[in-house]
Amino acid sequence: MIHEIHLKTKKRDEMLDITAQVEELLAQDNVSEGFVVVYSPHTTAGITINENADPNVQKDILRRLNEIYPWDKAGDRHLEGNSAAHLKTITVGTSETVIIHNGKLLLGRWQGIYFCEFDGPRARTCYVKILG
Repeated sequence: MIHEIHLKTKKRDEMLDITAQVEELLAQDNVSEGFVVVYSPHTTAGITINENADPNVQKDILRRLNEIYPWDKAGDRHLEGNSAAHLKTITVGTSETVIIHNGKLLLGRWQGIYFCEFDGPRARTCYVKILG
């Protein structure tokens, strides 16, 4: 079964912690050992695992991505004008796989799963596949 997580982003660039939603789906499926895959089907949004203890980490990540890929860059030819969002998605990636052990996500102490918006605000969906 494939689960969907529906999100409404509020900013052009933002990172939403979706760990709790993935954990709820895992509890629903009652899988004790296996893998979970979290996937974004969007070309301007990604999925990553990173620190969830200090919110400044997400702010720093977004700030640094904006430095590397500025929104308005002379020479960009993409008609929608969102080449920066596409490049950020390529950098972050569109999926993460996490091991399930003893019915829990095997994440590090400070890790969380993030949906990364790079062209918002938008209504978005990410998919979760739990393999037991």
